[in-house]
Amino acid sequence: MKRLFSRAPLLGVVIPAWGVEDYLDDCVRSLLGQTHRRWEAVIVDDGATDRTGEIADGWARRDSRISVVHSVNGGLGAARNLGAAHVRGDYLAFLDSDDVLPSTAYADLLDALEESGSDFATGSIVRWEGDALVEPPWMRRLHRPLRGARVEDRPEILGDVFAWNKVWRRSSWDAAGLGWPEGVRYEDQPTTTRAFLGQRFDVLEEVVYRWRIREGSITQTRASSVRDLADRWETKRMSLAAVRAHGFPEVERVFVDRVLAGDLWRYFLLVPGCTPEWWRLLRSGVLELWGQRSLVHSGLPPVHRLAGWLVEQDRRVEVASLMEWVATLEGPAPRVQDVETGAWRLSVPHTVLDETTVAPEALALRDHEV
Repeated sequence: MKRLFSRAPLLGVVIPAWGVEDYLDDCVRSLLGQTHRRWEAVIVDDGATDRTGEIADGWARRDSRISVVHSVNGGLGAARNLGAAHVRGDYLAFLDSDDVLPSTAYADLLDALEESGSDFATGSIVRWEGDALVEPPWMRRLHRPLRGARVEDRPEILGDVFAWNKVWRRSSWDAAGLGWPEGVRYEDQPTTTRAFLGQRFDVLEEVVYRWRIREGSITQTRASSVRDLADRWETKRMSLAAVRAHGFPEVERVFVDRVLAGDLWRYFLLVPGCTPEWWRLLRSGVLELWGQRSLVHSGLPPVHRLAGWLVEQDRRVEVASLMEWVATLEGPAPRVQDVETGAWRLSVPHTVLDETTVAPEALALRDHEV
């Protein structure tokens, strides 16, 4: 419970920055506009070659709550860890330097933690789609309110993989030995997975973050190279190892089927025109992570479950044809009902795929998909 007239908690905010001369001002202004005023921030200039470091220094001169650390380029995980080592506070947050905060973001998260005593809190997000801010439906679904929760209460919350829509109690962060993987992209998921598995958390329905997906950013260019795909498999591997060590079969099932598989459709779209090396890496990762269960049981959309099955069978040409065909559709893929059983399945043209060579479960539709 809050104590009357108690001093507001001190929040430490880490802002890793590289190549964001066009965005850093907006980011810092959103921090200055927070209704929770008691914070200190460290901007980590991660060896930027543009004016990022200069802009950061300018903000530090204007506001004593802001400091700057200049470092050699080590990547996002290293910059976050360096900032966490420098910043003070009762609580800890991470803010990407090309994004912005709604004005009550930190007040909402901190109020929940002060009331609940949980280890960390997470809120929903919106992202820019053109000029509009849109809350992804899956984030809205994940962020139905909870207080003092454990991962067993809502295993699908493991799909909230982001570093920056959360605030941690600093003592809990340190006691758990949390930190961000270094030298690998997609570094958010292993750490947030460990936090959800090992700590109590609050889930807020309020939007606490505005996410900008920039042209040319890591997120925008994901999966476009062998190195990107190798990093993605590595962080998925790390996250799955943590879930399995946790020892709850239902949590593992939800994680493997609904969370771990969630972004594979992005990679399937890149199969047309991919190199043999990239294909081999894609297939080896799919077999390693889903070989015992198959992606036909996953939460992917029907066409991408089929694509996953074809990847498992090493049918590259047909995956490419399927993805090229899907790109021509204006709506959901055609479907057909079996007159004898009443079951519904995908209907793929014979010029794309010979359905007689496909396992029925790879074509099957679920009740909610009809």
